[in-house]
Amino acid sequence: MATPKSSPSFVLLIVITTLARYSISSSLKTPTSALFIFGDSIVDAGTNNHIKSVANFKADYHPYGRNGFFNGPTGRFSDGRVLVDFIAELANIPAIPPFLQPSAKFINGANFASAGAGILSETNQGLVINFETQIKQFEELQKSLQEELGETEAKTLISKAVYLISIGTNDYLHGYTFNPNMQETFSVEDFVGMVTGNLSQAIQDLYERGARKFCVLDLMPLGCMPSLRALNPNTKNGSCFEEVSEIAMAHNRALSATLIIQQHIYKGFKYVHSNFFEWMDKRIHFPSEYGFKDAVNACCGKGAFRGINSCGRKKKKDNYEVCEDSNEYLWWDSVHVSEKVHEQLALELWTATASLPGSYTFQDLFSDFQNLRVEDVIVHEQSDLGFVSVT
Repeated sequence: MATPKSSPSFVLLIVITTLARYSISSSLKTPTSALFIFGDSIVDAGTNNHIKSVANFKADYHPYGRNGFFNGPTGRFSDGRVLVDFIAELANIPAIPPFLQPSAKFINGANFASAGAGILSETNQGLVINFETQIKQFEELQKSLQEELGETEAKTLISKAVYLISIGTNDYLHGYTFNPNMQETFSVEDFVGMVTGNLSQAIQDLYERGARKFCVLDLMPLGCMPSLRALNPNTKNGSCFEEVSEIAMAHNRALSATLIIQQHIYKGFKYVHSNFFEWMDKRIHFPSEYGFKDAVNACCGKGAFRGINSCGRKKKKDNYEVCEDSNEYLWWDSVHVSEKVHEQLALELWTATASLPGSYTFQDLFSDFQNLRVEDVIVHEQSDLGFVSVT
């Protein structure tokens, strides 16, 4: 018997109908994936409240958290919420607690991020929970979940969970830019290779523990932070410290290549590409288009551009100024963005069109619809109808 063939217009009709059917059904489902978070102050929700550290790596004092969403400072380096709070809200799960928070429940995930942490264990060593230790904490939690839920259910939770990683800034600032010894030992290319190589290994370790769905934030234009503008030795007008931003760009290029390779190597590996550098660069240069009045000065701090990291310090030598409306500012303090930026970024990551081949959105990763793409629909429908060709 001859095999029936389909016309392009007929196949297009099938695709549109099927996508509509799947989209409607998937939109009625409540995402249930857990969220596990690793990194530094961009996503720290209070981890460093529970360790001994220095004031630079803590945010458990006013005016942090001043915008009223919380009852006061929470350890988040923001005037309110941070990226992961908005992602959790969009995913319809509770805010994810720090792993070190006493009596916390981790059925919806855990936050291991520690302000000041780097990919390299030597970065701010002894003052933070480094990336390697965060991975070990995850392994510890994984064992606890197996005991609590049983091996099968825990394995399902781990494999369906989303893993958000935001780290690297401290390696390039504290670990390299302001570390003459490291600059003498390593070229920029070698240092970037070492940092991204360790990051790649950590992602592989998580994959081997059962993780499948990742979002690894790339780095913003580091040289445009208020603190870096103030420290830029090559200009008197406060322009961005471009040499530092170029290091961030080199990191991002290596990271993008790593994620593409890992998706090809590891079965079931899915990732969100953030393109955080370009996204922030637009807001730095065209702030009014995104609802900001000031993308140069920090809301809280002192000195040029409020770039001296003194926000909230009570000692006289650390006096600081704070703006009236932080929603008008891109930068909350000398190195951290305001809550408004976190919210905009969460919405971008949730729905934005993928910018790298094979990448997804956060919404894809949290949805049961995540595996379905146009090519999948064509194959699925052709199989059901007995078609073997689109021509």
